[in-house]
Amino acid sequence: MTATPAFSNTAPPASELRQLTLHALLEPDPAQKVLLVQSLQAQATTLAIAPNASFSAPPGLPGCPQRPELRTHLDMPRRSPFTPEGLAALLHAVAHIEFNAINLALDAIWRFDAMPLAYYRDWLKVADEEALHFSLLRALLQSMGYDYGDFPAHTGLWDMTQKTEGDVLARMALVPRTLEARGLDATPPMQAKLRRVVSPDALRAVAILDILLRDEIGHVAIGNHWYRHVCALRGLEPLATYAALSQQYGAPRLKGPLNLEARREAGFDAAELALLSASA
Repeated sequence: MTATPAFSNTAPPASELRQLTLHALLEPDPAQKVLLVQSLQAQATTLAIAPNASFSAPPGLPGCPQRPELRTHLDMPRRSPFTPEGLAALLHAVAHIEFNAINLALDAIWRFDAMPLAYYRDWLKVADEEALHFSLLRALLQSMGYDYGDFPAHTGLWDMTQKTEGDVLARMALVPRTLEARGLDATPPMQAKLRRVVSPDALRAVAILDILLRDEIGHVAIGNHWYRHVCALRGLEPLATYAALSQQYGAPRLKGPLNLEARREAGFDAAELALLSASA
């Protein structure tokens, strides 16, 4: 179920979804990438999908602008959101996560073959919603006199995307239902802090984060669904397999408190939540 470094014998049509998402993934300009994703989502019901086509990874993945400067998460400066620059830096960090989330959704479409058609449409919907999130945050930054690229950013989300490029099961386990699920836990405390900032921009950020949290529940649910789908196909028990994959790929340690309500909405069952709560 993974892409192989060779093209299939039957070339997909020029208007085929997986080829077009690869083109969008290679686009370095954030605004243009957003437009490409929005155009694909507008054509979602009519675009052909070639699930059995295999593509080799071209150089330049993912397409990213020259700025922001990318650093490890250990090398990121700490700033307080109670200053205008600190608030902008926080919003920039979230915008960078959303930009990476566009890329990882696009990557999930083109890279993994032999999945049901609904899988590809699900991840296109995710890419479109992540594009909206990025656009909302970038517009807020611009209204504050900043822009995407003005602060350094970390590489964590795409690092795990690269680690799991060889297996769709690992990708579903460790990107949407692990790294993105952490956003479900982190968003309410971030909103609580922003509400203490006496600033109209901070209140606008809280409202944008409401949209992000609502949509990210759906994105994690999509990851949960396809993770269990592949587990079932391979005859694997989901809980034990998740623990093994987390160890194999060095998934980051979970930090509490957990947003149990949001995680339930996203499809985590009682057994999973009990294990996650015990390890947080």
